Amino acid sequence: MNFAVLDSKVQGYIRQNEHTNIAQLILKGSPFAGITPAEIAQQIEARKKTKKKLPTWHTTKQIYFPPGLNLEQTSSEITAQYKASLVTGQKLIDLTGGFGIDSFFFAEVLEHVTHVEQNEELSKIAKHNFQQLSNKENTTFICGDSLNYLAKSSHHYDAIFIDPARRDELGSKVFRLQDCEPDVLSHLKLLTEKSDLLLIKTAPLLDIQLGLKELGSVKEIHIVGVNNEVKELLWLIDKNTPQAPVKLICKNFTKENIETFEAFIEEESKAKAEYSSPQQFLYEPNATLLKAGFFQLLAEKLQLKKIAQHSHLYTSEKLISFPGRSFKILETFPFSKKEMRSWSNKKANITTRNFPISVESIRKKFKIKDGGADYLFFTTTQEGEKIAIHTQKV
Repeated sequence: MNFAVLDSKVQGYIRQNEHTNIAQLILKGSPFAGITPAEIAQQIEARKKTKKKLPTWHTTKQIYFPPGLNLEQTSSEITAQYKASLVTGQKLIDLTGGFGIDSFFFAEVLEHVTHVEQNEELSKIAKHNFQQLSNKENTTFICGDSLNYLAKSSHHYDAIFIDPARRDELGSKVFRLQDCEPDVLSHLKLLTEKSDLLLIKTAPLLDIQLGLKELGSVKEIHIVGVNNEVKELLWLIDKNTPQAPVKLICKNFTKENIETFEAFIEEESKAKAEYSSPQQFLYEPNATLLKAGFFQLLAEKLQLKKIAQHSHLYTSEKLISFPGRSFKILETFPFSKKEMRSWSNKKANITTRNFPISVESIRKKFKIKDGGADYLFFTTTQEGEKIAIHTQKV
């Protein structure tokens, strides 16, 4: 960490050049003694990446940003605030502290947080930034191996948070629990002995049934999405709660609102959906629901009809509030060359569900341009008929 970067003149220069071409800026060299062009470029690039993801860090003065990979792996403010809403008690230890986004929001709701990070540089950066962001002094920063620290500590924590790194020694992305670092499965006994509540963040790609099998007594799984993209799977293990059916909570944060749907996993296998041809309205579930696999249950609970068993598109005669995208159906027609001729050289947003032809192939074959107010859904009915549904957003 080069503290010279925090000089007011340097900070001003970084802010002024936030929209400057980085390559050209590097070629000019650094106008400040003791600061390399690469260090300036790192801060500028980081500011660009954090404008939407970490607005508080972006707008706060004297913030020091780490390398790009550390920013890529960190939580967004939206997801970090949500995690903080899941924990209770007085003391929490964050075993994978990193840049400190999660620890910061944990510290907003708990009496004391211990931030443990083995990378000395990153630990210093997190500590410095906390001093800029808050007047609170309820966070302890430890640099070292978090599991060794936990094993030697005499403390019992109300909650432990761990977000294992999802890259292997070669830098390739991994998602299975045993491939991440640290390996939660190998240290599960230690983690549950040292805390009442264990919150684990895993990759969105991790199979839910596999995770349940490996982790054992999970109380809740939170599937967290931002703008219809699944960002995190959060596994909540509460040793003070008797083993019970596992609840899945789907949360999708959009620009307009928060879409929520929750149910116990076992409910899906008992649910029965009814099927129908497209009615007046069409619904497309958000990504968190698709990850949860609540396909039959969604129809049953919201009193909707499915277009087909494997299409995961829903329909109704009356408009309802739905956790996903909602559309008014203008027309439904059989998929054929004759029917598609009228769309040649027109604009439309295209989605395929349970359909043998890709979006790209449809666009190319029928010369449909991307965009506009019209949405075309290509799918297969329960009876096996291939259809196109012309809709507009409601």
